[in-house]
Amino acid sequence: MSKSCISSYTLPQLGEVLAGLGQPGFRAKQVYRWLHQKQATDFSAMTDQPKALLAVLEEHFYIAAPTVRRRQQSRDGTVKYLLELADGNCIEAVAMRYSYGNTLCVSTQVGCRMGCRFCASTQAGRVRDLEAGEIAAEVYTAQRDIGERISHIVLMGIGEPLDNFEQVLRFLTIISSPEGANVGMRNISLSTCGLVPMIDRLAQEKLQLTLSISLHAPNDVMRSSMMPVNDAYPVAQLIAACRRYQQATGRRI
Repeated sequence: MSKSCISSYTLPQLGEVLAGLGQPGFRAKQVYRWLHQKQATDFSAMTDQPKALLAVLEEHFYIAAPTVRRRQQSRDGTVKYLLELADGNCIEAVAMRYSYGNTLCVSTQVGCRMGCRFCASTQAGRVRDLEAGEIAAEVYTAQRDIGERISHIVLMGIGEPLDNFEQVLRFLTIISSPEGANVGMRNISLSTCGLVPMIDRLAQEKLQLTLSISLHAPNDVMRSSMMPVNDAYPVAQLIAACRRYQQATGRRI
């Protein structure tokens, strides 16, 4: 029997899971805090939970906790991680130190299918989407390593965030939760190569994050030569979607 990633549940979803196991309502908040505030990597660390419950959780779920396969640090304190996931696939994350706090660049997919000519991440294509808990675990792993809080997040690593829309949206809910890491939505930036329908879907959520567009060229001929996505959503359509996004959210791009 394959286990589910318990780190990928939002607080209401975790509440439903634990209610189904016959647990009282307050257990969900306790377990959620262990996962996303105290950032436990093992159920045995949840010392205020009944052993019988922990045994059931151990049997049916796992906590996302990637292994640092390689770590490189530059003179300015920037740290680049190669992280191995539970299934053996690898992703990258980069921690950057600034005067206003620490920023982590996170991956949202293993590989990418967008095919941008300048990007190494797309060479092998898309292997799979990351679950919300796996994306959050990138943040927690970096925090443990540098010993400091990650206060800002950019979704600009491996993968196209809007190509993994549902899990990315769930990650944003989890990482910004006051019961968890509590990273302010205005401290989060999401970069897209220009998936117009998904930009419109994101606009409907009216999140306070910063949307960034990976444009790279001022016209369709140049952009299509570098970014195949432009054949589906040319510059004029992309700019129109950006304007709709600004009108819907009041946020600049």
